[in-house]
Amino acid sequence: MRVTVIEGHRIWASSYDASPNPLLALETRILLDRVAPFEGCRFLDVACGTGRWMQLARERGAQVFGTDLCPEMLHQASRKASLRGNLSLADSCRVPFADGMADFTLCSFALGYVASPLQAIAEMARVTRKGARVVVTDLHPSALAAGWTRSFRADGQVYEIDHHSHAAAAWEEAAGSAGLVLDWRVDASFAEPEWKIFRQAGKDSLFSELSRIPAVLAMCWIRS
Repeated sequence: MRVTVIEGHRIWASSYDASPNPLLALETRILLDRVAPFEGCRFLDVACGTGRWMQLARERGAQVFGTDLCPEMLHQASRKASLRGNLSLADSCRVPFADGMADFTLCSFALGYVASPLQAIAEMARVTRKGARVVVTDLHPSALAAGWTRSFRADGQVYEIDHHSHAAAAWEEAAGSAGLVLDWRVDASFAEPEWKIFRQAGKDSLFSELSRIPAVLAMCWIRS
């Protein structure tokens, strides 16, 4: 069943944190070493969902803030005691924070839910102080071209969420227009750590094929 972005995340919210997800595991693995340390920084998660990255940053000493457009996702995030009072209902293209408030801004697996990356990346740049980092990750365009979908299972039903496929060049153009300078880019594929999750889900037979395709695109820019 195909659903809108808000409806899909409303349905997904209660089970989002329940099962290991190889895409999230891969993203965490490739980012943590590159984006640390968090100690003492103001960390802003745009489209924070259930607060997965907020919690990781908070555990590492950051002051955390998050926004999301789905109330049900924010409700799940608010159940994590360290995140309460730091969550806002907001569109990623209209972030309710002052210019330059963040020392680190992240948008994880959400850029494909907006029609154009231009305004979303411009907003991330606006709220990030000069010299600080903006990091965006998403399902890799090569994976989408290979037929991968943004889908999940709940109560025996498979839901596919409406989404857009943006070329990496569109990210780069939007970042350049917003005054961001590329620091690094990673095109990541599944490897041994994620194979364990496939095996746990009884899908290890798919691993060899899927690991040949870049699964996650991640880019980090510096606000100039």
